[in-house]
Amino acid sequence: MKRLRKPPRLVPGDLVGITAPASWGDREQMKAAASYLERLGLRVRLGDTLSRQHGYLAGTDEERARELNAMFANPDIKAIICARGGYGTGRIADLLDYEVIRANPKIFWGYSDITFLHAAIGRYADLVTFHGPMLVDLGPEEPHPLTVQNYETLLRPSVLRYTEAISPLQTLVEGEAFGPLVGGNISLIVSTLGTPYELDTKGKLLFLEEIDEEPYRVDRMLNQLRLAGKFADAAGILVCDFNNCVPNKRKVSLTLEQVIADHIVSAGKPALAGFKIGHCSPNIAVPIGIEARMSTYEKLLECAEPGVEA
Repeated sequence: MKRLRKPPRLVPGDLVGITAPASWGDREQMKAAASYLERLGLRVRLGDTLSRQHGYLAGTDEERARELNAMFANPDIKAIICARGGYGTGRIADLLDYEVIRANPKIFWGYSDITFLHAAIGRYADLVTFHGPMLVDLGPEEPHPLTVQNYETLLRPSVLRYTEAISPLQTLVEGEAFGPLVGGNISLIVSTLGTPYELDTKGKLLFLEEIDEEPYRVDRMLNQLRLAGKFADAAGILVCDFNNCVPNKRKVSLTLEQVIADHIVSAGKPALAGFKIGHCSPNIAVPIGIEARMSTYEKLLECAEPGVEA
């Protein structure tokens, strides 16, 4: 199993690039949210994609990919934080320059639709990336202190240790497992299947999150992942936040818990549920590609090292 390269940590005064590789957002709102980063002593540069609209996308595929490639190539930019998710990252995966990304390792941060880029960059640029809250999560309402605190770890590297001090955790399948962290939004993981960017879960700790999908839709996606061998391959499974995944169209429904039991518990791999990772508050950031340990006996997820070079 190859070891991914960690990006350098940030120091006060570093320049952070903000880009929108998927859907567009309100530039002024993003500018206001960027003040949280400035309070940490970081400088912020808003990308042109924050001012572009192409249907539901933040500019054309070429424009969004060109900006992301340019931010990786720019030596002045030390980290890239996505403004928001939405939809569209899978459309630009073939347009990214993975050699440039590999040659210029830096922090890449986001979640939701950004899941597709985490999978692509991990596979073709061998870089540790971060599944964490984006600028849209920092405003307009006051964000949870733990959500904001995530960003401090980029300046003061620390080892992620998730216990019930953060949220209650439920054992689904007893056991202990070790492996690199991979995963993200289920819809996006499913969309990688059968493509050159398909998520590899073999010997890894797979974390899953979702939002606004009814149980029957979650059922369909988990079933596809099960049939693709993603649960059988995994060393362990972390069930994270499933925000508003309740029956709506189909009032007579299996529960989300039943669906998870049918596809994840039945895999027999150590599994814990209840992690505040995903479309939730707080939203705890995790370094993708870093070796970690999960234990249902200790109700624990613990990384072996920080996600950035100290």
